[in-house]
Amino acid sequence: MSARNPRPMRCCTSFTRSEALRAALSGTRGAGPREWDPSMPIPAGTGIDRRRFLLGAAGGLVSVYGAGRLGLGGQALSAGIAQAAEMQSSQSPILVSIFLAGGIDALSILAPVEDPTYATLRPTLGISASDSTPFTEDPALAWGPAAAPLAALHNAGKMIVMPGSGYTDEDMSHFTSRHYWEVGALDTSVTTGWLGRYLDQVGSATNPLQGLSMDSAMNPTLATSRVPVAAIDRPENFSLWIPGTWGPVFEEALDAASRLGDSQRSAADAAIAQVASAASEVGTVRRALKPFANSDGTAAYTSPVSYPTLSGSDFPQRLAGLAAMIAAGLPLRCVALTPETQFDTHADQAQTFTEDVPAIAASIAAFQSDLEARGLDGRVLIHVWSEFGRRAQENDSGTDHGAAGLSMLIGSRVTGQMVGEFPSLEQLDVNGNQRVNVDFRSVYASVLEQWFDHDAAAVIPGAARFPRYSLIT
Repeated sequence: MSARNPRPMRCCTSFTRSEALRAALSGTRGAGPREWDPSMPIPAGTGIDRRRFLLGAAGGLVSVYGAGRLGLGGQALSAGIAQAAEMQSSQSPILVSIFLAGGIDALSILAPVEDPTYATLRPTLGISASDSTPFTEDPALAWGPAAAPLAALHNAGKMIVMPGSGYTDEDMSHFTSRHYWEVGALDTSVTTGWLGRYLDQVGSATNPLQGLSMDSAMNPTLATSRVPVAAIDRPENFSLWIPGTWGPVFEEALDAASRLGDSQRSAADAAIAQVASAASEVGTVRRALKPFANSDGTAAYTSPVSYPTLSGSDFPQRLAGLAAMIAAGLPLRCVALTPETQFDTHADQAQTFTEDVPAIAASIAAFQSDLEARGLDGRVLIHVWSEFGRRAQENDSGTDHGAAGLSMLIGSRVTGQMVGEFPSLEQLDVNGNQRVNVDFRSVYASVLEQWFDHDAAAVIPGAARFPRYSLIT
């Protein structure tokens, strides 16, 4: 069972409220719309026709979004997954989007450690030159100790660093800024994610695994309008339970329920059709994920590398499961996942960067090594992002909401060079924030065209206005 109990953080009220609203709108158990501000944008994917399955005593969660609205039978979905797997080339590109929620402090990852202005702004939280790793492209910059695994990836030419990422005149609301990044537009009315719109254009009506959220619920980045996408946490956590039944009888009962569901999805009685659809779609996902779990619910796959341990989180294990699914040939195109750690560090920031950030960075580095060991690294591009950065000047033991953040692209085919310039600490804006010099929509447009070979104008509103960066070799 996945861990969902991160260490309590001192977050601002708006962050707590936005998370409550997202949970309430997505139907997450135990959530309520506490202090919902009607001015907040509705998360992409809210209201999409979906089937949600809470499965088994272990609480494994699988959702198939969009399939019910399209009236597809379970047999069609199963056949679609199989056909997509057969058609997908061993070189078909996959994008993995990793969201660091809360606005991670970029200046605690990469900073101008010799700059006296930095020392003045960060007398307590600043990175010291003695504990840092030099940034190979610019001797004025250095990696903080928490980012050592990222420094190693960059030194190996496997990571593009994009300091000053964001958009002009940033909205420092967690909810609004995150929404902009998710939908790929500065528009609060957009209800589909930027990767969801891409899947709507190139995806299949019968392959829900083409867009996979590994957060146990819909990741708004993947919200589509036409094609189905799926949500799980880890592949081995898919489980069912029938009281008093096990072994071959248990398996046959599940198979029979799936077949019955397939045959009754179009029943005239709406209640029967809904129950049948649930049984049918459970069968579809069960067949796809069955090879990943042993009979006792443990993982049936192994990793060629070791993943770190992250307290209160199964983020490393989810990445390991993802690598195994890619290796098994599941027809994935776009995957999104979010570590449980929240980076809204108004206080006690040093603890987060001592404990959680190193483990998250090491997990991402382990995932890249896992892909390389399996010979899959040429197919996968990893995008790491957060909704904004933090204020340049520290706030006692933490930092307040800022603007320009740090995003990264990781993979064996990236150019490995920094995009843009490091935002000067001598030219902060009126709010004391570093200035944005890399627009996230330029990054999206460049990824669509260079990684997916797809017209960015069909996905990103006003794509022609944004410059393109050289990202892929």
